Amino acid sequence: MASAPHGPGVAARLILHRNFGPYFVGNAASASGTWFQNLAASLYVFEHTHSPFLLGVLQFGNFVPVLLLAPWGGSAADRFDRKRLLLITQVVATAVSGALAALTWEGHVSVPLVMACAVCLGVCSAFSAPASQALIGDLVPREDLQSAVALNSLTYNLARAVGPALAGLSVDTLGYAPSFAINAASYLLLVLGLAVVTPRARQLASRGQARLRESLRIAREQPRLLAFLLIVTAVGFASDPVNTESPAFAHAFGFGHNHLRLWSGVIVGAFGAGAITAALLLAGRVAGSRNRMMITLCVLVAGVVGFSLSPSIWVGFAFLAVGGFGYLASNTSATSQLMLGVEDHQRGRIMALWSVAFLGLRPVASLTDGAIAGAFGVRAAGVVLTVPALAGAAAIYFLRARDMPLTTEA
Repeated sequence: MASAPHGPGVAARLILHRNFGPYFVGNAASASGTWFQNLAASLYVFEHTHSPFLLGVLQFGNFVPVLLLAPWGGSAADRFDRKRLLLITQVVATAVSGALAALTWEGHVSVPLVMACAVCLGVCSAFSAPASQALIGDLVPREDLQSAVALNSLTYNLARAVGPALAGLSVDTLGYAPSFAINAASYLLLVLGLAVVTPRARQLASRGQARLRESLRIAREQPRLLAFLLIVTAVGFASDPVNTESPAFAHAFGFGHNHLRLWSGVIVGAFGAGAITAALLLAGRVAGSRNRMMITLCVLVAGVVGFSLSPSIWVGFAFLAVGGFGYLASNTSATSQLMLGVEDHQRGRIMALWSVAFLGLRPVASLTDGAIAGAFGVRAAGVVLTVPALAGAAAIYFLRARDMPLTTEA
């Protein structure tokens, strides 16, 4: 029996899909713009405070709303029209980023203001992240869901590969205000993409069904879902040092103020390049087996640890690409299993738990990053934050040895 097609050909077919294509392009543009926002904010805070700890505080402000508001975000994604909910959040995010750009242009920007805007954008993410993930299942046939999830991850990692480097160049040549303005414009591109797609009709959850305790009940009744949520959390922790502490890493590799902005973006971009490779290779493949998930977690750990301990930035780039591959492969497998394990009208609530695992717990990772980097150096932070992913790989090995099921594939 011939194997199902996979690889770049499947990716191209989905990108040209009437519904998924415009969403994919708009989401990629918006994700790239977010890197302009995040890197510009990180550079502004670091250049004005020289504090790795405050970089962690900045990311804490960006992600903690997801942790606190995810129950309501997931409920909204199941109770209301997901397309309309996304349109509302993107318009609000445009207004916040545009206001920050205008205030920066007028010379009224400050570290507290940048952090306050990060919190506001985090509130938008708390409602948009579950709806965005759940909407994928409304745009493509079920048999294409695994590939669509991988490609949706590709948008963020394509942005990770291209956005930070362009953002560093933008801040260096244009300044902070235009960089914040580019992010505001990028949200509008996603609005345009959403405007032309037509999600299929679905059953809306009632108010009683869409409560947090119902989400927890679903996860409790299916322990496999909890396992995948823990894997997603571990992946988020392991990748966080590259995102949060990129200016500090650039400084640790010997780049001074004149080159700090550009190289901070290049560091994150190298990680994203490995993730793009993984997304293209995963398109059309079935969700990862236990063995594959264990291996990709180990690849992620090896890449991030190798980068953190690299003697030079050039050696570090090779390790970053390896780590990015392991990151995307692990996250895609776990996320796909989560989405395939529930009904359409439950997907928003489960993806709210995914948001907590991947984004909402990032404040803990970011503060841990900052605290360890401030006390022992940024290289130590990079090594320590990979421990949960290594523990996840060890747990999968233990389950395999005991012949206990994890994924739908043996």
